[in-house]
Formats: sequence, structure tokens, C-alpha cells
Amino acid sequence: MKRSISRTTKGWLLAALFLLSSATSLQVAAETHTIEIKRMKFRTPELTINVGDTVTWVNKEYRQYHSVWFEQLGEPEPEYFFPKESFSRTFGEAGDFSYRCGPHPKMTGVIKVIEHGK
Repeated sequence: MKRSISRTTKGWLLAALFLLSSATSLQVAAETHTIEIKRMKFRTPELTINVGDTVTWVNKEYRQYHSVWFEQLGEPEPEYFFPKESFSRTFGEAGDFSYRCGPHPKMTGVIKVIEHGK
């Protein structure tokens, strides 16, 4: 004797499978965080973000140029950015990333990058 599943049961099974597959494949969307530079300071000197997030530094000074230099990573100093300009970086791995302003070494900050949900 052959048994068949009703349309209602099939519909519920398909819906349940869809929800289960959606829930297991959910990913946290990457975010963009902004750090303002004003009065010769990074206005959020320490920021914790998730892997895959982007940080954008915005120069809110009236006349002064700046840079965001990850010198400890052995990177060359990037180009300066001027008032109303910005610089962005996406962080692809966990860790603590110290940076400073190239022309103003007393301006420092750190980006703490963590795995999602940790």
C-alpha cells in the first residue's frame, strides 16, 4: 500500500525546511563605524568592532590634515587626508590594531576586532 502526504503536510514541511536552512545560514551583516577627527584627537580612540566591519575616519578639522597609520603592521604611512575628507579600512581578521596620525604622533587609537558574537 502506497502512502501519500497531504498538500498541507507538504507545505508545512517545505516551510520548516526553508526556515531551518535560513536560520543556519544567517550571517551578521558587516557594519561601517565612523571616527571623527576633531581638535587634534581621534574622537573614539578605542573602538571594538566585528571581523568584516569597516571603520571610516572623517577629518572634521578646519584646516589640519591627518593620516591613519598602522605603523606596527609594517605598513607605509598612507596619504594625508584634509578637512571634509575621509579614510576607510575594512578589518578581515580578529586582533588589536593600534594606529596613529603620521604627522601628529601623539594622536593614537586602537581598533579591537573580535569574531562575531564573542
